[in-house]
Amino acid sequence: MILEEYLRIRTLSDGSTEEEITYPGNFNFGWDVVSRIASRTPEKRALVWCNDEGDERTFTFGDIDRESSKLANALIASGIGRGKRVALTLKRHWSYWLISVALHKIGAVMIPMTNMLTPDDFAYRFSASDADAVIAAPEASLISHIREGAVKTGNDIILWTVEDGFGLRNIMKEAADEPEYLQRPETSAHDDMVIYFTSGTTGYPKAVIHDFTYPLAHIITARDWQKTRDGGLHFTVAETGWAKASWGKIYGQWLTESAVMAYDFDTFDPLKLASVINRFSVTSFCAPPTVYRYLAKKGIPELPSLESASTAGEYLSPEVFRLFYEKTGLKLREGYGQSETVLLTADFSGDAEPGSMGRPSPLFSVFIQREDGTEAATGEIGEIVVRPKEDHSLGIFTSYLDNPELYSNVWRGSVYHTGDTGWKDEKGLFWFHGRADDVIKSGGFRIGPGEIENILLEHPAVIECSVIGIPDRLRGQAIKAFVVLSDKAEASDKLRNEIREFCNTRLAEYKWIRHIEFSEELPKTISGKIRRSELRNNGF
Repeated sequence: MILEEYLRIRTLSDGSTEEEITYPGNFNFGWDVVSRIASRTPEKRALVWCNDEGDERTFTFGDIDRESSKLANALIASGIGRGKRVALTLKRHWSYWLISVALHKIGAVMIPMTNMLTPDDFAYRFSASDADAVIAAPEASLISHIREGAVKTGNDIILWTVEDGFGLRNIMKEAADEPEYLQRPETSAHDDMVIYFTSGTTGYPKAVIHDFTYPLAHIITARDWQKTRDGGLHFTVAETGWAKASWGKIYGQWLTESAVMAYDFDTFDPLKLASVINRFSVTSFCAPPTVYRYLAKKGIPELPSLESASTAGEYLSPEVFRLFYEKTGLKLREGYGQSETVLLTADFSGDAEPGSMGRPSPLFSVFIQREDGTEAATGEIGEIVVRPKEDHSLGIFTSYLDNPELYSNVWRGSVYHTGDTGWKDEKGLFWFHGRADDVIKSGGFRIGPGEIENILLEHPAVIECSVIGIPDRLRGQAIKAFVVLSDKAEASDKLRNEIREFCNTRLAEYKWIRHIEFSEELPKTISGKIRRSELRNNGF
């Protein structure tokens, strides 16, 4: 298997052994994984795709290698090469897998973006990343938002769609006439490979950069947590605009030579999702807790092909764990990580207790730290921090774009500070306590309150506000806003609905405000910062 070429056994000082991930100085996922698998087993299945309209497509590694090289030639002809930054807004379209490999092959920087962004969201991300081009799914509303966002930046951004129909340059059509042969360009394993935008917990999202070694760290994600295998079919429920797609829809899965399942839908239906699992005989499955909650609500169906199931992103109740286990015989394996990292902790063996984060990945030393930098005692709540086991922090981001001060801050004391809090029990299991910077986890999405508060403050009746997540049976958390009105405004249901509509028409749907409470004042610290923890304790 291809992954065996990047693993070796290392003997430790105490005589024990552990696996070590190694790689050449020019490692490139497109060439060293996809092309090499294709040269050995070109007919091996790589991608199975379907949508709600009944369309289906299957791609082999030979198909992915050939078509990505043609796409790469088309990109090079248009001025896209090593170091150029290309945003992808492709939803769950099958072209994502071809285009991402093409970008990797030529050393370009991929910037995934969700299709749910508003024009202002796109404008911010285009400007912050200094994007050279955008490749998008063909929906008219999406293209309109992208164009409006691009115009606001004032930058000259190339825009392609993956199908005809909107008078834009069509990257798939251009690539059709390109040769299949692509000469391997010079790239480095430590070049920038991908930029993710985080949740924007204290304002607008930060841009997180990973280098070309990033896919290798996902060997642990796929093989050891999701339990993917050679010849299997893995299905992670995620849209390609999020880092979760990298966790579950391409890198670690293909390194274990498992095919990936892509179900292209706009409206989530748990029973349709279950039918996809059964129709295509999915062997391993990963989804946010929201998906499992909906499955439990609808009645978990028989899933005979499943060999493993995993989850991450937010709290999942023991009751859902129990129902899923009773129906399928599978214990849901929880995992924990961030856009800045790969998998940090997980239930690798299936023996963790429901609700726990499991144990540390073999790539990292993870521990709970007090504010003074000392390690917390068993059962004591502190910050979750990470110390890589190698000089190079394989799997942990290399920088925040244009923000070296912030990067230095999260690496203070020679450990990576996650900003999350938790505790460790006497069995060595880690448990999540809360997000230090107040991320809201709703429907599987991580949402920063800062962006929503910025929109709220644009309403003329709002003088001050704060946003938190409150318990929600289906979403995990729903978004609630506490609003202090200006002297000229009077609290009423009509105004509450007006403010909600004002904000939600300007926010991506997953960020919609569900509840608004008017307040005379908001609790604050001595320095004037709003105490969200107090709002959470008393606000519902």
